[in-house]
Order: sequence, then C-alpha cells, then structure tokens
Amino acid sequence: MTTVRTEPTARVDRSGDPAIVVENLVKRFRGRRRGQPEVVAVDSVSFAVPTGASLGLVGESGSGKSTVARCVLGLLPADGGSIEVLGRQIIDADADELRGWRRDMQIVFQEPFESLDPRIRIGAAIAEPLQIHTQLRGRELSGRVLELMELVALRAALRDRYPHELSGGQQQRVNIARAIATHPSVLLLDEPTSSLDVSVRADILRLLVSLQDELRLTSLFISHDLHTIRSVCDRVAVMYHGRLVEEGPVGEVLRNPAHPYTEFLLGSELPVDPDVEPITRPVRGEHGSDVGSGCVFAPRCPLRVAECDLRQPDLVAAGPAHVAACIFVGSAKHVA
Repeated sequence: MTTVRTEPTARVDRSGDPAIVVENLVKRFRGRRRGQPEVVAVDSVSFAVPTGASLGLVGESGSGKSTVARCVLGLLPADGGSIEVLGRQIIDADADELRGWRRDMQIVFQEPFESLDPRIRIGAAIAEPLQIHTQLRGRELSGRVLELMELVALRAALRDRYPHELSGGQQQRVNIARAIATHPSVLLLDEPTSSLDVSVRADILRLLVSLQDELRLTSLFISHDLHTIRSVCDRVAVMYHGRLVEEGPVGEVLRNPAHPYTEFLLGSELPVDPDVEPITRPVRGEHGSDVGSGCVFAPRCPLRVAECDLRQPDLVAAGPAHVAACIFVGSAKHVA
C-alpha cells in the first residue's frame, strides 16, 4: 500500500504553554418544568492541560465532567468563566470560528455505534472529516483512509462494511480514526471505553496511549473509572456535584487520595493490585444530595463536622502539584 501523509496545518509554536486552560467555568441548565430552579452543572471549575499531556476528568454520573468537555469544545455555551484552547478563546467564539477550529479539536463519544451513520460504509465515514477539512480527493483521499485504518488496527477489507457489521471495539476504532484524521492537536475522549467488554476496553486504551505518544496529542479523558485513568493519563481531576474536589499527578492521587470522595471512588472499584486493601470508609446517601452553602460532599461524607456545612473549602495543597478541597487535608483525622 502506498502511504499518503498529509502534514498538519502550520501552527504557532506554543511549547511549554498549556493547550487547554479552563478558569472558573460555570454552566447552568434550566429546570425541566416551569418554575423549577436552574441546575448548576459546573460550578467555578479551573484546570490546565499542558501541551502533549493528558488529564483525566473523573466522577460519577451527574458530576458535570461531560458538560465540561462539551463546553471546552464549544458544543455547549458556557455561562461564565474562560476557556482557552490552543490560544483561542472558546467562550467568545461564534459558530463560524468554531467550525474553522474543528480540525484542531476533535472528540470521541461514549457509544460507538450511535456515533456512526448506519447508512454509510466505514471507508466513507473515515473519509468524511478529510473531505470537510482538507483538499484530499481521489487516490490521495483513499490512501489516507487506508493509512488511518492501519493506524487504528482495522483491516483494509472492512472499509466496505457498514457499522452494524462491525464489533463494538471495531466501531470505536472507526470513531478514533475519524477523530485523528485531520491531525488535531486536542482530543477529547468522553467515556470512550465504558460500553465495551473488558478485554476490548484494554485494547482500545492501549491504542489511545500509542496514538497520544505518536501523534503528540493533548487529551482530556472523561471517565467514571479511576483505574482507567491510571492507564492513559498524566494527571487526574476529580469532580463532584459540579465542583473540582481534587487534582494531581495520577499516581500520587491514586496512591494517596486527599479527598474522601476520591477515597470512595477508589474503594468502590476493583483494585489494580490484589495485595492492596481497598479503602472502605462508608459513604452516606446518593449523589446529588442537597448541599446548601457548605461542602458539596458534606451530605455523604464520613468525616462530616459542623464546619463542613458552613462553606465550600478551597483547593489547598495536599502534596507536590496535588490539591484537594477538604478541611481535613493534612490532618490526623483525614489520614486515620
């Protein structure tokens, strides 16, 4: 096969600068019925992702993590704060500007089959973003499609198949090929393996790690699973009820969680190391409990004291490049 390579668009050298900078992001949704109050889905969230790095955004369903991802891409309008991607201010951009930036920013969604048009063959589906964002046509376009299929470990013979003729893992490889087709700088991954079998999930994660290294991608990986984040990310940020409650290097956070909610997430999953006793400190209630003006996790927290009901703690240092929003960070009670 003749390999056809299309070089990415020349970009300003931003070596050392963050590719994604989110500051005090706020997103609200109207109540479903008339008279219902607004729901604050994202409340003053801030983080940065260095160029070429990968940040995992973790939390239960309803924590606001997917809403953050959609705001970063401009798929949802933010209600406050600032979002800068590759030096461009997303919040102030109009629809035409966002369309022009799509080549540099792509996303892979959770459900592989629902992300594909069932009426379009696989080869045509992979070619679609190239036809929109590049001048490739004819043999060059066909060559690039085959190159992408090889890059994501799909056999060339599958290009004439329809999505329903592929397995879930193969469908997600098609979506990944579409996402990287135009040499994006930033890739958002919204639970890309959660609907796949365990063995297939591991293969897809290995593929994503390989592509991140080979293509020098900056990625924001959305997940409810901390151990999945361990496999693919440099740093992890934990969200609860629209707030960021902990952030730090992924190994440090998973070894030494500084927030009770992070402990809960780790304790509710199967441990990576069977010789390590999981944290089993009990948690009360359900996600989304009314928090009032206090700590968002207070209604469920096993460490709750009166002070927790008075204010939302700020993020404070829990270690080198590691922060958490808990009044007990560093205290004997927290590490007990």
